[in-house]
Amino acid sequence: MHTDLVAALDIGGTKIAGALVDRQGRILVRAQRPTPAREDGETVMRAVDAVLDELTASPLWQRAGAVGIGSAGPVDATAGTVSPVNVPGWRDYPLVSRVRTAAGGLPVELIGDGVAIAAAEHWQGAARGHDNALCMVVSTGVGGGLVLGGRLHPGPTGNAGHIGHISVDLDGDLCPCGSRGCVERIASGPNIARRALDNGWRPGPDGDTSAAAVAAAARAGDPVAVASFERAARALAAGIAATATLVEIDIAVIGGGVGKAGEVLFAPLRQALTEYATLSFVHRLAVTPAQMGTDAGLVGAAAAALARSADAAVAAV
Repeated sequence: MHTDLVAALDIGGTKIAGALVDRQGRILVRAQRPTPAREDGETVMRAVDAVLDELTASPLWQRAGAVGIGSAGPVDATAGTVSPVNVPGWRDYPLVSRVRTAAGGLPVELIGDGVAIAAAEHWQGAARGHDNALCMVVSTGVGGGLVLGGRLHPGPTGNAGHIGHISVDLDGDLCPCGSRGCVERIASGPNIARRALDNGWRPGPDGDTSAAAVAAAARAGDPVAVASFERAARALAAGIAATATLVEIDIAVIGGGVGKAGEVLFAPLRQALTEYATLSFVHRLAVTPAQMGTDAGLVGAAAAALARSADAAVAAV
């Protein structure tokens, strides 16, 4: 049987999604379960098993040659384990071996969710055609992944490109990760909203205090809301410029809920980049919204599995 498909899993704190994906990145079969994130580890794994059961029941499963997993992190691809911050029942959980067993022994490739989104945007989305890119998710947290020299660069453990925990304010607020002034502590959705509230912004009659509500207020000209997004944009610009200076990326792609804020984020971000990305070789750095949407994690996990299969085929020759 020709193995021209891969299985993909996208594991987060809200949902566990699965798919069978072809070599053009098309999703042919889907399955999904809510993540029982507050439950014990085995209960979470049962939800993963339920997704895999649905995929393996498809007649197309016989054509799957590998499984790709994009998981909330930290992940450890070397050990095959995951410890998602928002799934406390999984700490050093042996996800790769459990999925390999459930998938009938197929090879399994594990990467962090930020790396998966970078893989998707490079393969099918806003970073297509760029050999050196940083792709970011700016949402409840801030994550990312790198493409260097035309290839995904997950690093030894699958976490490379985790820009959310670059410090951009040496004396800044303590971040839950233990460092200070991290990009995530300034630019994530909850922190944009927290800063706006602390500085006197008040929600409308609906009581919505999300970053999306702050973005709407910023578009309407509320100065406190505008200032909170400008602060987030400066933090993102500093992190992006540092990354570009280090590894010479030429495009930064921004997705996630905060990335959907539009020009209230991107206008001050582009302006701040002119102040931080000052060396000649980073002047042409482009910043653009992500294109892949909610399927990015699945498509990126599939891309990682396909890349592994291609590497294995080359090694066998």
